[in-house]
Amino acid sequence: MAVRLKDIARDLGVSVVTVSKVLRGNKDIGEETRRRVLKRMKELNYQPNMLARGLASGKTYTVGLVVPDLVHPFFAEFAKSLSSVLRTSNRALILASSEEDPEMERQEIRTLLRRGIDVLLIASCQPSLRNFYELGDERTPYLLFDRNFPHLAAHFVGSNDVLVGEMATKHLIQSGKKRIAHIAGQNTSPAYDRLRGYRNALTEARLPAPEEYVIVCNRLEETGDVAGAKAMQQLLALPEPPDAVFCYNDLSAIGAINAALAAGLRVPEDIALIGCGNMRYNDYLKIPLSSIDHNTAELGRLAGEMALDLVNTPEQPPKSILVPPTLVARASTLGKQAS
Repeated sequence: MAVRLKDIARDLGVSVVTVSKVLRGNKDIGEETRRRVLKRMKELNYQPNMLARGLASGKTYTVGLVVPDLVHPFFAEFAKSLSSVLRTSNRALILASSEEDPEMERQEIRTLLRRGIDVLLIASCQPSLRNFYELGDERTPYLLFDRNFPHLAAHFVGSNDVLVGEMATKHLIQSGKKRIAHIAGQNTSPAYDRLRGYRNALTEARLPAPEEYVIVCNRLEETGDVAGAKAMQQLLALPEPPDAVFCYNDLSAIGAINAALAAGLRVPEDIALIGCGNMRYNDYLKIPLSSIDHNTAELGRLAGEMALDLVNTPEQPPKSILVPPTLVARASTLGKQAS
């Protein structure tokens, strides 16, 4: 016979309500009681009937996640961290990719809403956004992450991208560089904010910011290495090329470094480069890459906690959480001293 909640409650001398709250991940259960209940569930190999729970509660115990690119390390790590939080309340994560296509994104959102997900998380590729509810169900709460729409009253979890741009550019300035360029993203809040931070830092240091030093690229999440290489070639062809580049993400920085090396330049002596994202393999590149770490795992954890909160109390005022970034300096800006 299948193990029931009442069996676990009877064994431990607690109420069925207490066992149910542990299963749902409620916070009003003591840690010792939670530990005992989870231990007994494991001993009895208890498998909750999610379909029955869904019919009783009106919820599907699923969360939808729409990202621009499933392969990019940032979104993969975010999804992993998010999933680990959702797992504590036995919720399943359904992933979808928009492939940076606004119409495909709308289709994926409609599909997820039709499945009756409990909450939707999305890093939107829409150039502008007023309301997700025009796409379907007005009852499903949603949460924006990574990419924000400041004029939309919505919950948001992301990086302080203005600070990302300022930190990266100031680091290049502090390393002695004077002609600093930026390989920028396009039509997203992180792109706009990192560009603003870059310009803020140059203004503060009273350094020039020529328009030709900003190369705007699209689809940097998917083909950033190719775009970064092409952008670097454009910058090196200028009458007065830069001696440093802040790149929108690590992938574009890797492409830019390859182009600089192919042109016979030394990194960082002739040109220093810094990315954003702090991908796990940055230490193992031919020239280890300096980067701004926006703490992807923490973003996923916070988004997961907010999603669970929205499931329980969907009608709450929008709130925004910005995770502070940190600088990780390596050889691409420090040279041999980083070894």
